[in-house]
Amino acid sequence: MAQHLSLVTLVVRDYDEAIGWYLDKLGFSLVEDTDLGGGKRWVVLAPAGAPQTRLLFAKAAGPEQAAAIGNQTGGRVFLFLRTDDFDRDHAAMTARGVVFLKAPRSEPYGKVAVFQDLYGNRWDLLG
Repeated sequence: MAQHLSLVTLVVRDYDEAIGWYLDKLGFSLVEDTDLGGGKRWVVLAPAGAPQTRLLFAKAAGPEQAAAIGNQTGGRVFLFLRTDDFDRDHAAMTARGVVFLKAPRSEPYGKVAVFQDLYGNRWDLLG
């Protein structure tokens, strides 16, 4: 049996602002943007070269979901973006205005730096 995570839902304030940030700042690609009616869309993005794991944007519906925007894991690192060239991607992301909360450091599992997305969700860039 073979299994993998295909989608991870990220609650967003606005589809278009989230799409723009992930395309412009992280270099993700837009895989699908389908209107489902009633203000809902099926919006899927993928990191460069990622054939399987993708992000599904879900626009917050109501105050409870809106309160989770940017804090889906209570302030802990939420997602991990692995790259084949840490220095290249760290420099490119920094030049595009991505906010890194901690300087790069070496760990037994590779180089790592913590950054945040437009809503404040924390990510690890791993190389």
